[in-house]
Amino acid sequence: MTWATVATLIDFAAPDATDPGAALRCAFGPALHTLVAHQPEQVRPLLAQVERAAQQGCWCVGYLRYEAAAAFDSAFEVHAPDGPLAWFGVYAAALPWPAIEPGAAARAQWSSGLARADFDRQLERIARAIEAGELYQVNYTASLHGELQGDALALFQALQRAQPGGYAAYIDSGDEQLLSVSPELFFHWQDNQLLMRPIKGTAARGADPSDDARQAERLRASPKERAENVMIVDLIRNDVSRLALPHSVAVPHLFGLTALPTVWQMSSDVRARTRAGTTLADVFAALFPCGSVTGAPKVQAMRMIHALEPQPRGVYCGAIGVLRPGGAATFNVAIRSVSARAGRLRCGIGSGITADASASGEWAEWQHKRAFLERASAPFELLQTLALQDGAYDHAPAHLERMARAAAHFGYPWPDAAVRAALHALAVQHPQGAWRLRLRLDAQAQVHAEAFPLEATPTPVRLQLAASAFEAASSEFVRFKTTRRAHYDAAAASTDPTLFDTVLWNPRGELTECTRANLALLIDGRWVTPALHCGLLDGVGRAHWLRQGRLVEAVVHLDDLPRVQAWAWINSLRGWLAAECVGAKPE
Repeated sequence: MTWATVATLIDFAAPDATDPGAALRCAFGPALHTLVAHQPEQVRPLLAQVERAAQQGCWCVGYLRYEAAAAFDSAFEVHAPDGPLAWFGVYAAALPWPAIEPGAAARAQWSSGLARADFDRQLERIARAIEAGELYQVNYTASLHGELQGDALALFQALQRAQPGGYAAYIDSGDEQLLSVSPELFFHWQDNQLLMRPIKGTAARGADPSDDARQAERLRASPKERAENVMIVDLIRNDVSRLALPHSVAVPHLFGLTALPTVWQMSSDVRARTRAGTTLADVFAALFPCGSVTGAPKVQAMRMIHALEPQPRGVYCGAIGVLRPGGAATFNVAIRSVSARAGRLRCGIGSGITADASASGEWAEWQHKRAFLERASAPFELLQTLALQDGAYDHAPAHLERMARAAAHFGYPWPDAAVRAALHALAVQHPQGAWRLRLRLDAQAQVHAEAFPLEATPTPVRLQLAASAFEAASSEFVRFKTTRRAHYDAAAASTDPTLFDTVLWNPRGELTECTRANLALLIDGRWVTPALHCGLLDGVGRAHWLRQGRLVEAVVHLDDLPRVQAWAWINSLRGWLAAECVGAKPE
């Protein structure tokens, strides 16, 4: 099978680590037939048909929209659906995952219809409802809308690189394509054993390994995040008790942490044994929608969601899954999922709002959660810039080690031999003089290397302080060097030709770096450079001078600028350049 003939893809991790054979990575061609429900009263009969087909030896892959909740309880308030409530393809056999075929990359431009002021007002409304005792938690969401340039399947491949693992699925039902890279298991049901793994609790990944470990520990210890998780675990325990054998509901694991490329997630396991005669429709009737995407109590939370959110959620916050021959069923919670229709894209982002939630904290969480989209929505290459002097490279091992770390982070193959061969070839071609070497690596492991003359830079160079906070300081496209530089280009914009670079600072008022190099500042008689957790690239030159003891890390605030006695612009290409910062004079 080739990517061009794919209709459906399933790439589900093993729900239970003790049974790695339960992982599933396969493809499906055209369906034998499809089962579709448009009205609530059609959903349960459809699930019965799906279950029968699986028991008769077929594979069944499909989804339920969030709005299918009305099929299981008339008290669940939902908007009118924007497509089939349920859709399943029935297949005779699963096929091997197709080999990777490099092709045209997909691009997507995203916009949000929810302004920050409106977001704050909605959270105030939720806070009043919680204070009045109407509910404990609401999972509030909003939609991002995009325009697709390229193929939906190519975008799915990029999404999988951006967020690997979990419970990924691609379904082309004809007029709609679903691209899900959900990390959340809704349920795995096999031989009357039922496992659910709700996710509640999120933290951004750290700027370096030690900061990353601190972020994970803060999440694990956070009273807010733990309380939010327990609320949903209790809701799910109550839901599953409707079909479980007495005394079989258990929570063997609480507050487990999973490291995704852009966020840490907290999840807990809920297990139960279902009663004899339980059907797939019964499982959905008890559990759907998953409590992690509603809130608690579920009925009241869904009423508030209906009031807060102006449009249907669609497959987002519903479930996408597969039944294997024999009937074993695995479904995800369809978060981190994109729907595509005629080139128009939609993706929901949300979070659970509790009594101690803050608008600023939740807004930041939404930005962290959408980072997987930003990573996947335009192709980029990994980048290193090296100095080549008379046929010898400066700090080449450090540059290659940093590029290999970036490849591991972004899920790019690392062709070590090809990279070294490209460097060697350029060194042979340029045995004399000073050269700037630009080394690039793309997602298909293709290496590109170019050399350009390196002119001397007159010093001191003139810097300007950025006029506003650098909002991208926490981005992975700051922590790792790539060809995606629009955030830097916007910050560097200036009409003054005498300015060499811009000094950036994060929303906390901490200096970070320049757009093309790191910073060094002489304060109180010692040279300091901003700490990595402030949001900056771990420059090779910076690391060299830290090892040499010429520099120490420190947090430098805007309020500290009058104490700066001297400035330097530093990187491994041009070295240590004396600098002056316009408008930032010492005391």
